[in-house]
Amino acid sequence: MTTGSPSQLTGYAAAWSIVFVWSFWLIVSRVASDSGLTIYDLTALRYGLASLVALPLCLYYKAWRGLRLIQVAVVSFILGPIYILCVFSGFLYAPAAHGGIFMNGVLPLVSMVFGLILFRAVPGARQLFGAALILVSAVVLAWDGTATTSPDAWKGDLLFFIGALFFSSYVILSEHWKISSIQIIFCGTVVNAVLYLPVWALWLPSGLADAPLQPLLLQAVYQGFVPNLVGLLLIAHASRTIGNGNTSSILAAVPGGGGLLGALILGESLSLLSILALVLLTVGLLISVRRRRPLPA
Repeated sequence: MTTGSPSQLTGYAAAWSIVFVWSFWLIVSRVASDSGLTIYDLTALRYGLASLVALPLCLYYKAWRGLRLIQVAVVSFILGPIYILCVFSGFLYAPAAHGGIFMNGVLPLVSMVFGLILFRAVPGARQLFGAALILVSAVVLAWDGTATTSPDAWKGDLLFFIGALFFSSYVILSEHWKISSIQIIFCGTVVNAVLYLPVWALWLPSGLADAPLQPLLLQAVYQGFVPNLVGLLLIAHASRTIGNGNTSSILAAVPGGGGLLGALILGESLSLLSILALVLLTVGLLISVRRRRPLPA
């Protein structure tokens, strides 16, 4: 991959930075149940705390300007509670490594399918071969995880895959609509906070009052600020400067990072078959990287 211009360099730097951010987020989310917080609490932290920072910025920059109502609705829905609750629910069934595999590892494959359906972007032979390797490795990992880790691991894998569908849609639309970072934060954080927090406070089960302080602070900082602010800014910048194909492929390095951190921090182990499938997945990701001109910054 050529990284000649400054905008391309910062785009690749942003994409690789989010690899570490997402890998560690997998670990933090996997241990969230030990804090006593419910998945609804984690979602509330994600929107509520981030909106404390996002709301003044959105008001100052008038983030809604230039956005059509349908764009606000679509982006807010894609980054909304259904997506987040699916992901958090997945960690109740499957290891942290599977979160990286089935959310980030399949992103190039999902992006190709969406690009073909929505924009008639036909992938080349190289991308198709890489996608085939990704698909085979994902199937093997799902089967092996169910056989060796937990009989319910497939439920988590399915929930993670649904999350990948949402996330890939976000990456594609942020590029296609040329939505700015502050507009993404407005839709993904402020709009969802306004819609979700009253529902959570009035009707959804919560363990917030009884959660130990240290785990609560960890979840508050990482769920509240890292994904919805730092993550969205980095991904939006990378998607605009190096394109959604390269962004998705680099982000798909997260499976390896998640597997390594899961083994080092949580003591999770992968069978030899899963390790081989993870290697195959990585090869498929490298093959599927598309060389393309960046979008105007």
